[in-house]
Amino acid sequence: MILQFFKYQGTGNDFVIIDNRHNVFPKNDTKLIVRLCDRRFGIGADGLILIENDEKSDFNMIYYNSDASQSLCGNGGRCAVAFAHYLEMIGNETTFNAIDGLHYATIEGSEVNLKMGNVDEIKEKPTYTFLNTGSPHHVQMVDNLEEVDVKIVGAKLRYGMYGQSGSNINFVSQIDDDSFNARTYERGVEDETLSCGTGVTAVAIAMHKMGKTKSDLVKINMPGGNLSVSFEQQNGSYTNIFLKGPAKQVYKGEIEC
Repeated sequence: MILQFFKYQGTGNDFVIIDNRHNVFPKNDTKLIVRLCDRRFGIGADGLILIENDEKSDFNMIYYNSDASQSLCGNGGRCAVAFAHYLEMIGNETTFNAIDGLHYATIEGSEVNLKMGNVDEIKEKPTYTFLNTGSPHHVQMVDNLEEVDVKIVGAKLRYGMYGQSGSNINFVSQIDDDSFNARTYERGVEDETLSCGTGVTAVAIAMHKMGKTKSDLVKINMPGGNLSVSFEQQNGSYTNIFLKGPAKQVYKGEIEC
């Protein structure tokens, strides 16, 4: 089978995206998903996204991590919106389905503003904060962010604290009143990624919850680029959460499967 694919990236978080509206992709073939995401034997990506028809919304996004596990991906969602716009499936706004339910998004040029799910439960511990922004996230402030071995320390926390199911691990340092630097170890990729949308969202909310910022618009700098997160907070719950940043097509091609 010759498979047409598109490569997209959102602040360095890269994805293979396939138009699967005619159900051509063998979704049960996890070995194929892993191979396509492999940077030496396949196309290479942090994850694979299928765009499919959906009865309740403009499209359905099915997201696979590079190990073929499924989850929500914020940057993947933003890239999926950019791809659907490229296919002329949507205009400048859309509602689409994902593993955690419906999401609203707008697109203007290369910028995609994606509404994330509400966050009602945040666990604050002495050295870290834990919350779920569509995927579970451990958020921990560090003194020397650039010196942290994210892959080694992240893996230790991911398995040591959270077991096989695991959690994404985020390391954070503060820049000013409303800006932070962050680096993320992503479960499913099992390595540091240049950016993580649900991680950026988790960092912004955790920093607000911890009192590190009073702003409802938080800027997060990742190794792959800059993102912003806006939200409303009332009675400990965070609503109207939006993740905003660029999402761009890198190239398209064909691969024999």
